[in-house]
Amino acid sequence: MPHHPWTTRGILNPQFGETHFDLTRHEPAPDLGFFIAHYWIIRWNLETPYSQEVLPYPSVHAVFESGNSRVYGVVSGKFIRQIAGQGMVFGLKFRPGAFHPFWHLPVAGLTDRSIDVREVFGAEAGSLETAILNGRTDEAMIGLVEGFLRARLPDADPRIPQINAIVDAVAADRRILKVEDVADRFGLHPRTLQRLFNQYVGVSPKWVIQRYRLHEAAEQVADDAAANWAKLAQDLGYFDQAHFIRDFKAMIGSTPAEYARQTHPDSPLS
Repeated sequence: MPHHPWTTRGILNPQFGETHFDLTRHEPAPDLGFFIAHYWIIRWNLETPYSQEVLPYPSVHAVFESGNSRVYGVVSGKFIRQIAGQGMVFGLKFRPGAFHPFWHLPVAGLTDRSIDVREVFGAEAGSLETAILNGRTDEAMIGLVEGFLRARLPDADPRIPQINAIVDAVAADRRILKVEDVADRFGLHPRTLQRLFNQYVGVSPKWVIQRYRLHEAAEQVADDAAANWAKLAQDLGYFDQAHFIRDFKAMIGSTPAEYARQTHPDSPLS
């Protein structure tokens, strides 16, 4: 299975996480790439508990861990996970909108919630959990999951590529600052866009825009403790620095300056 270094965007204080757990991501087989963005595996062996904070993407995840395998909807705020002792978790990240054909209900109903994997994939998902956690290699675990998924693949919904194109555009183009920017680019009425995201993604287009801009902000602050907040706010589409700082603190829990000090404790600016 192909795997390589991936971005840490969305992982808060990533330099600390790297010393507490091992994160590996793997691409899906080509025939599953329509639905699955990637698989991820986290392993840890800790003497003291560690809490990792994440600013999640607009994706649903199916997560397999001992005795608690669940499907997680999009987390609208900051996600905090504590790990302790020794353990491993296997997850699959669905492409934005791509969980809907498995679920058949508005994905907004899963936002900030999780449900047992068996509610979606049936009782056999319990046996899959056991098989995955007993897998000796990443490739063996992925093979089990992909075989399980292939037996249950829904039809390819033509709206999913459109949703992914929209989300990819928002992620890549910081000039997209408003829902109207997306609607104009893709020829959709804003209300149509809102309904589409409610049904398939689970969060609003406005949320997706703000989340990706905050990902950029957190990454830039982590990379450069001396970042110019006023310029960064302007680059991310904010009309004033105070509004940017309020949004940053509301989502991340600290101001940009405080986050810079956390991520650069040895900086002379800290």
